[in-house]
Amino acid sequence: MQGAMADHDRFSLDTARAAAERDELGDWVAEFLASPGSDNGLLGAELTDRPRWWLGPVLVPLDRLNRLAGPPGDPVMCPVDEDYWRDDVDDLEEKVRDGWEPPPVIASYRDGELFLEDGNHRVEGVRRSGAQETWTVIGFDSPEDRERFEVPTPT
Repeated sequence: MQGAMADHDRFSLDTARAAAERDELGDWVAEFLASPGSDNGLLGAELTDRPRWWLGPVLVPLDRLNRLAGPPGDPVMCPVDEDYWRDDVDDLEEKVRDGWEPPPVIASYRDGELFLEDGNHRVEGVRRSGAQETWTVIGFDSPEDRERFEVPTPT
C-alpha cells in the first residue's frame, strides 16, 4: 500500500487495544467493518451511528457468543451446511494454529447475552484450531449495561 498501513496491520488486536485506550473503539469498529475483507460498512454504520458504549477487546469463551451462522451442532442461530464455509475458514484455522491472532470479533450485548455481529468465519477458524475463546469487542446500548457487564469465564 502506498503511504498507508496494510489492513491486517490497521485492524489487529493491538490497534483495537490502542483505540480503546484513546476511547475511539467505535471508530475502530466502523473503519474495520468498512475495510476490504470485511466489506461490511452498512453494519459498521448501523452499530456506530447510534449511541453505543464499547468494551474490549476482551477474551470471551466461544460458547458464550451467539453466532448468526455456523455448522450444525455449534451454538448458532442459523445452522448452515459445512459446505457453506469458504476455504478461508480452513486457512484461518491453520493461521491460528501457527500463532496468528485474528482481529477481534464484534459482538452486541442484548438481554444479557452476546450476539456476534461480525466474525463468524474467524470464530469458526478459532474453534477448529482447538481454542476455547477469542478476543471480542462488545457494543452496549447503555452505559449501565456496560458498567454491569462481567466478562464471561469459560464453562
